[in-house]
Amino acid sequence: GPFPHPLHARTPGSWLIHRGGSARAPTLSAMPSPHLSIVIPMFNEEAVLPLLADRLRPLADAMVDDGVCAAYEIVAVDDGSTDATPVLLQRLRRTWPEVRVLRLRANAGHQAAISAGLARARGDYVVTLDADLQDPPEVIREMLTIARTEGVDVVYGVRTDRTTDSAFKRWSARTFYRAQRALSSVDTPLDAGDYRLMSRATVDAVNALPEHHRVLRFVVPALGFPSATVGYRRAERAAGESKYPLARMLKLSVDSVTGFSLTPLRFATWLGLIGGLAALAILVFALGSRLAGHTLPGWTSTVVIVSAVGAVQLLALGILGEYVGRMYAAMQGRPTYFVAHDSLGEPEQPPQDRV
Repeated sequence: GPFPHPLHARTPGSWLIHRGGSARAPTLSAMPSPHLSIVIPMFNEEAVLPLLADRLRPLADAMVDDGVCAAYEIVAVDDGSTDATPVLLQRLRRTWPEVRVLRLRANAGHQAAISAGLARARGDYVVTLDADLQDPPEVIREMLTIARTEGVDVVYGVRTDRTTDSAFKRWSARTFYRAQRALSSVDTPLDAGDYRLMSRATVDAVNALPEHHRVLRFVVPALGFPSATVGYRRAERAAGESKYPLARMLKLSVDSVTGFSLTPLRFATWLGLIGGLAALAILVFALGSRLAGHTLPGWTSTVVIVSAVGAVQLLALGILGEYVGRMYAAMQGRPTYFVAHDSLGEPEQPPQDRV
């Protein structure tokens, strides 16, 4: 049904926003339970953080004022930043009470930071958004509207225009997504990254998964929940440097393939079958040549066969090693992140004028 107006949803003593006036900013624990959580992983984002706040806050406040959502929270996950990001986040909390800072003890990686935010987010709907502003925050309103009107659990942000990316990045992304769809049974939207809206049921399902090294852009589609898409133009990074160099992109690709596809294991099986058939054919040829009295070449054929079989064995062992390594990590049960600080339980900040 229609969502109540935000003023009607506030509890007695809650903070009422007055434009141009003063108000007492409560802690998040004193505020009503948020209807929307926006999870933003951050690693050394001091350059872009002020730009993100200036752009995101008016949009989020407007959704409250327009009755799109009753309340929201910003879950900023500091992924072990070594620059001024933690300081800027604490300053931001003093003037933006909806901001909640979740700081990890060490850099756990982009996907682990998102997982940490999902585990702590309290909203009925949760949006995951990168801090670099390449994915426009303005799309969040449309995502939330579609989720409620169409009754879907997931709304994916799809990059319909990637002209701001380099030619290599566009080619590698296109190849990666199409190869992943071919290798696995997961129907992943093409050109959909980690910009998505999820219902509480979806978030709870993701949090319940025991999987390590999860790649959320494939974990969420694998759940099979009802979904929709929203297209947008991917912009250039607003400030700072990319946190996804080639090495991390390759690691993400390996985690994606080994986490969602049995094709590499089946590929090793097919190689073994083909190698066995080839060995049988060579044996038949050798026996026929011996019966016919022909002389077989010696060391050349032996070296070729041994080299080929050895290469196939090494390739198969390497593929199996990827899966054995994932099983070993799961058996160890080591957490992918450790939370050092959560601002939810901190004392109330001094009163500030809301601008």
